[in-house]
Amino acid sequence: MKHSDAGLAKQNSPNADAEQVALSVVLPCYKAPGLAAESARSLAGFLRNRAPSWEIIVVDDGGGDFPASAFQEDWGATGSVRLIRLPNNRGKGAAVAEGMRTATGAVRVFTDVDLPYGAPPILLLESIIRTRGIHVVIGDRTFPQSRYVADLPVMRRAASRVFSLLTATLVTGGFFDTQCGLKGFRGDVADALFSLQRLERFSFDVELIYLALTYGLEIKRVPVVLETNRTSSVRIGRDAVRSLADLARLRLNRLRGRYDCPRLRQLVADECSSITGAL
Repeated sequence: MKHSDAGLAKQNSPNADAEQVALSVVLPCYKAPGLAAESARSLAGFLRNRAPSWEIIVVDDGGGDFPASAFQEDWGATGSVRLIRLPNNRGKGAAVAEGMRTATGAVRVFTDVDLPYGAPPILLLESIIRTRGIHVVIGDRTFPQSRYVADLPVMRRAASRVFSLLTATLVTGGFFDTQCGLKGFRGDVADALFSLQRLERFSFDVELIYLALTYGLEIKRVPVVLETNRTSSVRIGRDAVRSLADLARLRLNRLRGRYDCPRLRQLVADECSSITGAL
């Protein structure tokens, strides 16, 4: 696959002094070190000859069960795998945010630690962002080409559908699938969005898409095919209550000005001016 910097804006990143890689992949993990090691090795083998430079960041969300030697292997000249440990369990959103804020990639993708949609879609997201300069690319399980819902238990499917309808109605203005565990971001956009993130558990995906829509970022959705589902820890009753509370908290954060981001406003304004000037 040919790689270039076409379509990518120059980044203003808090990690600007670190050596930038083409692709960062963040894998949040809780109480599954064996699975994380298996997925990291599998993904590293896949990326080794397909991406010019890459990093895999495994974030331990306070599980405290990774051995001291975790990921201390020779991953080749083009890539690396590293572990970030959070001292306490804070939720998937907190783990993803920590990984994204640490990442240096021109493109940054997060997915679940069991790689539920496989490795190839990660490079699909990377390619779309790199070649077209799109700000955010997300997996969407509702497309006709996607295969996902039929593989879930009835109660899980019903809860997912209700939550999706609520978020589409109250928050995202029509974006149906906010919870798919595969999302990619242009590096400069990731720096801005994850600096604004306030929600740390399941609803963090909704928050990210809400912010992207609020600032007029370009979002591309792609179909996904579920290959495995080994890490679901959803508890319908408990997580439904938490998710509804998070939606209310999101609105409150907006009213209190906690989502104000001059950097994102300027990024979008500059790109609009560039397009207008080229007409």
